[in-house]
Amino acid sequence: INEVFEFIIKHRLCLNSESVLALFREGILEHINPSFYRAVSDPLHVGISLLLSLAGCLLGGLTAPWALLLPGAWVGLIYYCCWELYAAFVRERLRTDMQDIPGCYLTSPNNCFWVAEAEVNGRVEILGMGAIVAKKVEGGREGEMCGELFRMIVSPRCRRMGLGSRITQTIVDFCKERGFSKVVLETSSTQVSAVALYKKMGFIPVLSHTKTYSPEWMTLLSRVTILKMEKVI
Repeated sequence: INEVFEFIIKHRLCLNSESVLALFREGILEHINPSFYRAVSDPLHVGISLLLSLAGCLLGGLTAPWALLLPGAWVGLIYYCCWELYAAFVRERLRTDMQDIPGCYLTSPNNCFWVAEAEVNGRVEILGMGAIVAKKVEGGREGEMCGELFRMIVSPRCRRMGLGSRITQTIVDFCKERGFSKVVLETSSTQVSAVALYKKMGFIPVLSHTKTYSPEWMTLLSRVTILKMEKVI
């Protein structure tokens, strides 16, 4: 990939909608395994696994399958929680805004949806995306607006090439042009590279919570925290 071009897609978006959705799914679901590895290695979860193994030994002796079955079931539950956390997000977004990108992001001059394209082996491929939605600032001055950044995805094929920074900067510049006071976003604690990118671009964490599209107990078991970040512009 020699060069990646990013621009507002309006007239070509529908033609590439399947590619956009495929990249969205890939970009979100790739966080399942890192989330699982972080959760299963959490000291509390490791301690529970050891206690369940000990309980299995006490129930049936050292050679009984309970010694492996109980901690195995516990690890399986943790993986299921991590998988469902991100899968539920994908299902919800494909049911709502990602089902109608033009209607949700391209009907207002203060909202927008970008994709990054590159020609690979003679074929144009979508390698990144990002969106912004204008919102009133809660508790702000009358008429004060901010832009909320959504759907920031970069293909694994072109990581560490500066594409994420270029898309983010394009979105920040868009918000400046419209007189927004700041840009806000939410990301998960598992997305370490994304958090590092946003901090590099001047975003600071302002809030954390565990509200997701999954039951709260799943979020707690997956050890994922949702981070809200913002950049004053």
